Amino acid sequence: MRTRSRQPIRWGLVAMATIWMMVIVPLSAVAAPYAALVMDARSGEVLHARNADTRLHPASLTKMMTLYVVFEAVENGEITLDTPLRISKHAASEPPSKLGLRSGSTIKLRYLIRAAAVKSANDAATALGEAIEGSEAAFARRMNRTAKALGMTRTTFKNAHGLTEEGHLSTARDMTLLGRHLFYDYPEYYNLFSRVTADAGIKKVYHTNRRLLNDYRGADGIKTGYTRAAGFNLTASAERGGERIIATVFGGRSTASRNAKVAELLDLGFREAPTRVAVNRPSKPVYMGKIGPGPADDGHSVPGGVGKTVRLASAAAVKKSLRPQLRPGEAIVAEATPNVGNKQDIEKALLAAAETITEEATPPAAQGSALPTATPKARPEDLVLASVDPSADTTPKAQQPAGDPVQKVVTRISTSGGRHWGINVGRYPSQYKAQKVLLKTALNEMETLDGSLRKVVKRSTGFDANFMGMTRESADLACRRLQAKQITCFMIDPGA
Repeated sequence: MRTRSRQPIRWGLVAMATIWMMVIVPLSAVAAPYAALVMDARSGEVLHARNADTRLHPASLTKMMTLYVVFEAVENGEITLDTPLRISKHAASEPPSKLGLRSGSTIKLRYLIRAAAVKSANDAATALGEAIEGSEAAFARRMNRTAKALGMTRTTFKNAHGLTEEGHLSTARDMTLLGRHLFYDYPEYYNLFSRVTADAGIKKVYHTNRRLLNDYRGADGIKTGYTRAAGFNLTASAERGGERIIATVFGGRSTASRNAKVAELLDLGFREAPTRVAVNRPSKPVYMGKIGPGPADDGHSVPGGVGKTVRLASAAAVKKSLRPQLRPGEAIVAEATPNVGNKQDIEKALLAAAETITEEATPPAAQGSALPTATPKARPEDLVLASVDPSADTTPKAQQPAGDPVQKVVTRISTSGGRHWGINVGRYPSQYKAQKVLLKTALNEMETLDGSLRKVVKRSTGFDANFMGMTRESADLACRRLQAKQITCFMIDPGA
């Protein structure tokens, strides 16, 4: 009797254990839905897709966008690779995977980039976001603006690292597009994603997917990701014989099975892709710069700081330039071009330029005050500055009335008729690069930029490349034409 009475209990326990093993454990292992996409990176053609537009948790694939925005900020002079950054308590407290940053410590930007790209460090990603936009929330908003500009139509970012958060979602298609942009838009940084190890400043870090990098011929990146909600994700790229394939997998069951699936998809891509195809580079988005919180004043505006608005020149003339106006004392590197930002700077620049001007002209008839004598040995203390219309004839008269003094006149493009507008085509890390961009842009848009003056202005964070001496209409037209060619452009109104 005793033995028989225990039999049902045993069978009940066995049944419960079986249910646990067959239902509960497998559900946790396959909780994340599967999605995949394979793309020919050269043309952008999709070679295979499954659930590619389903919005899923991207996990640390998010860091591809974090790094994309950081590369953009460095390229445009917002920050440098060697800028020392102080680590916040918030960044230091992020859960693993992490570099081990301590609150209050400082570290150079380049080391945080390596840690985020190679080790997928969450604390490094948060620190990068705070360094660029001041807070992770503001950085997430910039990530979303950038994603939209890249054509990632079904992606929403809530943080810089990719840890699970409600509404933080993307798709296999969008992440593949992002991986393609990383390769084409920032080739100088792309090698980061193929480094098996890297010096991250405070320690050496190892790539989270070095197995695929070592085992799959031609693999050179890009990014892994894992959370319980996401499963094992990976966006991978490989190149063989001039062909480049990018594949993305969401919802892998394990690192090994995910890698095997990605290898299978890359093989499929190399089989299906044509041997020769015209390279169709994706268009690089227009640089928007830093845009903080603040009210917009019309439908063409985006926030631009407390009480200020940055307006996009593609829609209308800019009321507030993204770039601050020149202040007295800031260095000017120009091609014999006076700053037309304000009267004080105009006088400073013109006085400096006066030493190199040797043209002599007859003073205006209405001028009644005493003027400097002709051909002075030194620059006169009271030099008279005269604005001359570009269409006026400024050729010195051959004959001067006897006894009449001769005045040295400094000429500049007249601001009458509204020729005090300008455009900015970016901020660059060196004077040379800014000058190179100005020349290239002038050649690319000769019709609207003809007659404008190229000027490089040194700032604390880089060198602004400006065209000055334009009318409002010509500046607006030039900006719209340049932006249509995917060239950065903002209008500058010195009177704003």
